[in-house]
Amino acid sequence: MDRLRDRIIPVITILLVIVAAWYAFAVYMNAPFQRDLDRRAGLTPGTVEFVGKTLSQPKPTMPAPHQVAQNFFENTFLRKVTSARSLVYHSWVTLSSTLLGFTFGTALGILIAVGIVHVIALDRSLMPWIIASQTIPILAVAPMIIVVLAAIGITGLIPKALISTYLSFFPVAVGMVKGLRSPDLMHLDLMHTYNASASQTFWKLRVPASVPFLFASMKVAVAASLVGAIVGELPTGAVAGIGAKLLAGSYYSQTIDMWAALVAGSVVAAMLVVLVGIVGKVVERSMGGRPA
Repeated sequence: MDRLRDRIIPVITILLVIVAAWYAFAVYMNAPFQRDLDRRAGLTPGTVEFVGKTLSQPKPTMPAPHQVAQNFFENTFLRKVTSARSLVYHSWVTLSSTLLGFTFGTALGILIAVGIVHVIALDRSLMPWIIASQTIPILAVAPMIIVVLAAIGITGLIPKALISTYLSFFPVAVGMVKGLRSPDLMHLDLMHTYNASASQTFWKLRVPASVPFLFASMKVAVAASLVGAIVGELPTGAVAGIGAKLLAGSYYSQTIDMWAALVAGSVVAAMLVVLVGIVGKVVERSMGGRPA
């Protein structure tokens, strides 16, 4: 009970501080426009009334938390899943490309890591290029990927998944390299004493040792994959997905819709990270690991 309380109380405290700061910034950001409206209407509201108006504008510069929460609730629970305004629908569209890209990125990251650990030439030549690839802004890469693939007739889910792959393979590759190299020299000498082959050492020592590193890096990768899917929807002119929802909101100054879509993306990312963590614990326990 005490352990649960120690985990929940700090999180709730930080959340309350964020909400309070959010309200303060909403009043500050929306105040100039509200003053202009009151001046044109010849009104001189009191402080409390003025603050209330800044927090209830239909198209605010920065929506208040309760406006975002109301929009999120309505577009998540009170609309049909097939509706074009449903956040569940848009989240599913983004989630499909996220999962595909995450699968591709995880597989690619593991293959690269295995190659780097076993081939010295790849370690010296490939790893610097992998690190350099992540210095290129994804907003610059995404349109090029979309245009090139569209030129050869590949559109739809695959381009967005490849952008997710670009962001998600790096943490998996780095984590797996560290994990595959994590066994102690004593353990490696023991396998050599048992006359174990390279493949036996890999499957019986290196792979089990790398599992915690793999799932830790997969948590980062799945969140990055979601970001890649959202970014991939922006230059495609997509009509569905969280990125499309953000784009449509920016066109029509629907800031509340935009923030609600961001909250939906955050919820999806949190659920994916939790799911990866649960799968990781199940795998570790099935391999004989002790619960933390």
